[in-house]
Amino acid sequence: MAPNLDLAGQFRRQAGWCERLGSPLYKDLLSHCADDYESGGALHALLLVQENDAEASALPLRLMGAVHRLVLEGAAPRLAKFYPSVGGTVDFKGAWTAFHETVRTQMDTLGRLINNPVQTNDVGRSGSLLGGFGLIAEQTRLPLRLLEIGTSGGLNLQWDRYRYEWSNGSWGNTGSTVRLENVFVSTAPSIPPRIEIVERSGCDPTTVDVTTDAGRLTLLSYTWSDQTDRIQRLEEAIKIARTAPCVIDTAYAADWLQERLKKRCAGAATVIFHSVVWPYISQLERDRIVTIIENAATRTSENAPVAWLRMEPGKNNAFEIRLRIYPGFEEQLIATSSPHAPSVQWLRK
Repeated sequence: MAPNLDLAGQFRRQAGWCERLGSPLYKDLLSHCADDYESGGALHALLLVQENDAEASALPLRLMGAVHRLVLEGAAPRLAKFYPSVGGTVDFKGAWTAFHETVRTQMDTLGRLINNPVQTNDVGRSGSLLGGFGLIAEQTRLPLRLLEIGTSGGLNLQWDRYRYEWSNGSWGNTGSTVRLENVFVSTAPSIPPRIEIVERSGCDPTTVDVTTDAGRLTLLSYTWSDQTDRIQRLEEAIKIARTAPCVIDTAYAADWLQERLKKRCAGAATVIFHSVVWPYISQLERDRIVTIIENAATRTSENAPVAWLRMEPGKNNAFEIRLRIYPGFEEQLIATSSPHAPSVQWLRK
């Protein structure tokens, strides 16, 4: 069977994305994967069953996560020499040779692992959303009830337990082992010094239990190996989450939200939030989520508002942070950000 040229294009697009986001190792490996797959090599044999999967399933990232998992487990020692996440040193030629050998020799194992969905839980996104949480608290003057969809392991439900710093300000727990620097690159919003959280809960179709070694390994495997600062933040965030676990339900977002929003929560602002979830769900589910939120909006009041805060891909490779508060606060693009480190451009005047 001839290779699916669209899948080769997906590998190349993902390689370009990795280059823009500062992962030269993954950029190089994904480029080689595209060439090998296209020429009918080992990658084509491995991906034959999945090659027509929808692009939203992120097959290139599923492959990279599967291989990284083998490295983290100690099952790919030759490749580990080139993966910084386990102490290796990047060498493009050596890395590709070892990567290709891993694919050829561990075809059955990778064939199983690659069926797992991508699970990223980058706590850098807490920095991107911080200004939005602060604005909700400022506008409503109420404690926050947090409802996160696509929550993965729930690390961004712990956002108020992290430390945030920028050139002329800071916010959060001064003793936190998770520290995000240069959060705002120019103007920064005014954030109330204390924000009370009365509930933290989330949902995901394939939840990750970060209190287990398997859950930790899952999140690490989908973090790019040569971005060791992200890996370190992830490790520290998992430690924090283990001391104060959240309620995370295994459920699809629309069904879960419909049930959670039946209850009107007086005396608190219900905050529905998500970050880089839209690309992974169908248009049908997106439409259902919007309808459910709009229906809930008809039951809000000043004492029981509902906010919708999200960080999703926008134009020109930027990620847009948008906010709507019911009642009374119309939809606004409040900031843009990068997907991993915050680098927030605050737009709201």
